[in-house]
Amino acid sequence: MTARTPPPVRDGQDAWEKVRARLLAEVGQATFASWLAPLTLVDVDGDQVTLGVGTRFLRDWVVSRFAHRIASLWSEERQGVLSVRIVIHAGQPADGDGEPRADGEPAPSRRGSAHARTQDGVLADLGSPLNGRFTFREFVVGETNELAHAAAQQVAGVDHLPFNPLYLYGGVGLGKTHLLHAIAWCIRGREPGRRVVYLSAERFMYQFVQAIRRKDTVAFKERFRSADVLLIDDIQFICDKESTQEEFLHTLDALLDHRCQVVVSSDRAPSRLDGMGERLKSRLAGGLAVDVHPANYELRLGILREKAAPLGIADAPQEVMEFLARQITSNVRELEMALNRIAAHAALLGGAITLQTTQSVLRDVLGAKERRITIEEIQRRVAAHYNIKPAELSSSRRAQTVVRPRHVAMYLAKQLTSRSLPEIGRKFGKRDHTTVMYAIRRIEELRPNDAALDEDVEFLWRSLEDPHR
Repeated sequence: MTARTPPPVRDGQDAWEKVRARLLAEVGQATFASWLAPLTLVDVDGDQVTLGVGTRFLRDWVVSRFAHRIASLWSEERQGVLSVRIVIHAGQPADGDGEPRADGEPAPSRRGSAHARTQDGVLADLGSPLNGRFTFREFVVGETNELAHAAAQQVAGVDHLPFNPLYLYGGVGLGKTHLLHAIAWCIRGREPGRRVVYLSAERFMYQFVQAIRRKDTVAFKERFRSADVLLIDDIQFICDKESTQEEFLHTLDALLDHRCQVVVSSDRAPSRLDGMGERLKSRLAGGLAVDVHPANYELRLGILREKAAPLGIADAPQEVMEFLARQITSNVRELEMALNRIAAHAALLGGAITLQTTQSVLRDVLGAKERRITIEEIQRRVAAHYNIKPAELSSSRRAQTVVRPRHVAMYLAKQLTSRSLPEIGRKFGKRDHTTVMYAIRRIEELRPNDAALDEDVEFLWRSLEDPHR
């Protein structure tokens, strides 16, 4: 009986073991264990050898650094081998999974396969839970956030965009986190097979530090770089964290190279991320950066009406809603908190919701707000920002270097304090209330078309709301 010819893979295994031994001797134990040990022999077909590795990230890393050397060693150990091909290969097909395709990407697997479930579970462990209320349907759109909302919907609705990453920035409580969650919910609902990871920059840093302590950074890199969509909240948290920044930069580059979507949020523009490396700032600014402005009066009123119905106070008087929209200008979270307190008061103690009860229930909130930001503080901040003396804002000088800061300060005084127009005018050299009205209207007209002015106003607004900035 004629002996059967051994399969090509088994026939080439001895040569592969010799190649592995030579690679180990050349690169050392640490590099070999991290990058080359996962390689397995998949096939030997004539003059071509196929090696497999478990992830796209590892495949690309090996191809870019060792492909030529591996091919050279193979040709020395086994005559006739002309090329070595490295593909993504997770072992034997399971539940209908296909063999690796010619381009090196794994063939599409059926939804619900064991491999897919394991992969999804690993990625789920990386991210943070999503808030069920933070969907596009629950997001109230207005003039100050419509661009951010439109960009987020585009990211969630198509596979590849001309702008990547999408960078959303703005103050606290303006809806950035809501939009990140909404993107994740939308993509998961539309394409359950796509790997979507949402987490804060703080959690990214924590997991990176843990990986270093466990000496498991390679697995950390693989997990994050296998995501199809990565959403990172509050990127400013890693300012001055050089090691974490370096790792995130490499993760960002790897995902962008493979046209995977990245969405990042921050409390400030990329150029204002003090303590952030220039390369990372450049990458973050390289896609589309969208400023989420503080809600204007109309949007605040719309948000209050939208949120009132689920709380059972949709019939609250219009004057109450208008009062809240005028008095709470900093962020949406404060609006929701105020509305929740009013609803709780009405439900627990009974009685109608009136302007008087609203003022009484929110006395501490409105009082603290007024004490925190004063016209004098606004004048000091604005003067320092424009490098002039605070007294010049109240002077009679008409130079443009003083007029523009004066208008900005008056505008902020109206937005951030409860002072009347005549009161604001008196603080600026006893000017008439019509002068204050003109200044406010002028800034409102210029902001949409003057990017430098708009950024100045946003920066000053946020720095006044956060005295530690």
